[in-house]
Amino acid sequence: MKKFVSVLTAMACAALLVAGCGGGDEKKADKGAAKIDRSKEYITVLTGPTSGIYFPIGGAFSKAVGEMGYKTSATATGATVENINAIRSGKGELAIAMSDSVIQAIEGFGAFEGKPKATDLRAMMGLWPNVCQIVTTSDSGIKKFTDMKGKRVGVGAPNSGVELNARMMFEAHGMTYKDAKVDYLSYGEAIGQIKNGQCDVAFVTSGLGNATIKELGTTKEIVFVPVEGEALKNLIKKYPFYVEWKIPKEAYDTKTDTTTAAVMNIMLVSDKLSDDVVYDLLSGFYSEKGLATIGASHATAKKEITPATALRGIKGTSIKLHPGAEKYYKEKGML
Repeated sequence: MKKFVSVLTAMACAALLVAGCGGGDEKKADKGAAKIDRSKEYITVLTGPTSGIYFPIGGAFSKAVGEMGYKTSATATGATVENINAIRSGKGELAIAMSDSVIQAIEGFGAFEGKPKATDLRAMMGLWPNVCQIVTTSDSGIKKFTDMKGKRVGVGAPNSGVELNARMMFEAHGMTYKDAKVDYLSYGEAIGQIKNGQCDVAFVTSGLGNATIKELGTTKEIVFVPVEGEALKNLIKKYPFYVEWKIPKEAYDTKTDTTTAAVMNIMLVSDKLSDDVVYDLLSGFYSEKGLATIGASHATAKKEITPATALRGIKGTSIKLHPGAEKYYKEKGML
């Protein structure tokens, strides 16, 4: 496990706590706060690489936690798989993760083949769709997935959520990594290599508007490789946590929309986190103030993280809701 890097400085943490503790009357009126002393609870939010969308949105969740009066910090990580392992080992209380990887951990397949099933993982809320964006440039000559044969392809860090998606997509197209010159680079590294002419394609599983892709577009003409037709049907049939999605041309100023697949992100928690804390946090996140704080971090968060999308990527899967979350959603008439 990589050494975690704290995102928030001590000064920033102090500022959050001051902001959160300022509304004493509001806390007294909150029935969740009547059961817990927020000032004695520490909530670490596990995010992702600083180059990706997990980082700013996870930081905003930490800010919302601080505004409620909890002690809090956000931590940059290697994203989904690292976050799953960190939640299980008690290195964090909340973690952003892709639902497909969580299902693999719970059911013991894919990157978690042969490992004990992660029966202690629980879901708190649905977040936003992670869109599978296969990025290349117009000068690569790559227009369809099979054009990647023999090309230099950055598939993501080994066993990361990005790399798991890449592996499944190769499979859906009747291909394996042996068909390309695969390099296990994070998407930030892979896009850096594209700029230098040392890589042809990068797999990026992220929210739309990814900053690293946008930066590539300042020097190169971006092209997305589609996942469509029979390959997309094969992918969804075998792995039903995928949904068909569109990358609109407006997202990165490309010439056309691109059909691809997406996987929902969820907020993951351990079954050891108390029911009262989970219930209380959800009450804060879905409050007007909480949604404003979270939504200010990224356009995707503002659009996709709402009470109406709270159970996306969770309901109908093998992922269990945390009892505190289940209580909240039942009281709101959502279950």
